[in-house]
Amino acid sequence: MTADPDGVSASEQTIAAQIGAVLFRHRGWLPLLFLGIPLVMPGSTSPFRWEVGLALIVIGEAIRLAGVAAAGTVTRRRSRNVQRLVTYGIFAWVRNPLYVGNFLIWMGFVTISGVLWFLPAAILLFAVEYELIVRYEEGVLESIFGREYLDYKSSTSRWIPRPPKTEMQVGELHWGEAFRSEISTFLQYAVLLLAFWIKSHVLAAGATGGIKTF
Repeated sequence: MTADPDGVSASEQTIAAQIGAVLFRHRGWLPLLFLGIPLVMPGSTSPFRWEVGLALIVIGEAIRLAGVAAAGTVTRRRSRNVQRLVTYGIFAWVRNPLYVGNFLIWMGFVTISGVLWFLPAAILLFAVEYELIVRYEEGVLESIFGREYLDYKSSTSRWIPRPPKTEMQVGELHWGEAFRSEISTFLQYAVLLLAFWIKSHVLAAGATGGIKTF
């Protein structure tokens, strides 16, 4: 089916997709709002929790980078002007690698915080947010690419990476561009890790009744 930028699919007009459109416009800062809770609430962290959390962050960012390298920085911007449907690279394994990566990353930060009671709530909040956002994005892609996207959707998992059912397409992977586009993201990680590290030392000092120097 020929792409139809002016058409709007029924999937894009659902209430879930319309709510997702609002969340989509604010998806860049919403996770930071959620992380405010583990940043201010007391928690009990440990070297093991730091190791688990850092592993989740590294795995999540690797998935994000693979997605950006395949999709490019233009394709993932807040715009309906999508010129191509990316179905190769990690997109042959899962339809939403950037959101899968984001989920792992933010769960990693919650684990590091030691506020483990918030972990189930964080999982639920992110699951609802990303499910609604993806409903909107899928509706838009269906509007633009029609049958081409529906065929891809039917053969590729939404959330759980799985080996491609058909022969994987070959396409360009722009790793240099991906790393450059993620520099600001890496800086955010560094700031958050420093904040959690300071918090853990402040809590440790308070528990012993002394003041720790860093």
